[in-house]
Amino acid sequence: MTAENKNQSRRKFISWGVASAAVVAAFKFINPSPKKTETVKMLTEDGKLVEIDIASLPPQKKKITNKELQSWVKK
Repeated sequence: MTAENKNQSRRKFISWGVASAAVVAAFKFINPSPKKTETVKMLTEDGKLVEIDIASLPPQKKKITNKELQSWVKK
């Protein structure tokens, strides 16, 4: 093999490598994986179990009193 032929072979190999890496990177940007959201199970006033996203909950947590709890439940 001549030196010029070796250089062409290397260039071809490197260009194929760069092209394949670009295709893989473009595929990841075009088709992103879905984001998994964390949920919490909570009860509604009428006793149904629902799942709520953690992001929609307020950051500060406040405990309720027994009196508030007893008036919250609908019979």
